[in-house]
Amino acid sequence: MLYTNFETLDGLHRQLPYLKGIAKNHLLVIVFFNNTELNDLINKKAETVQEIYDKVIAEKFAFEKRLIVNELRKYGIYSVLTQPEQLTLDTINKYLEIKARGIL
Repeated sequence: MLYTNFETLDGLHRQLPYLKGIAKNHLLVIVFFNNTELNDLINKKAETVQEIYDKVIAEKFAFEKRLIVNELRKYGIYSVLTQPEQLTLDTINKYLEIKARGIL
């Protein structure tokens, strides 16, 4: 399991050759975080034009995190996208999922 954080697809693409290299010889699981401040902004009701702009930008970043998960999946790299307070539970659940599939 590799604990890191990618905020953008560009950030992932810069590291992807290294990740694919690791994944050739190892079962690689990338663990990274949802941005809790962005989630708070997304869930907050927007009341002004500026808040609407901020909310749309926050939703774009959250969507990009989900795109990162899909991009990793294309290369056979597992991932855990989690909230910091859910880190332990989500990581253990991913491990158990992998064990149940007989991959490990």
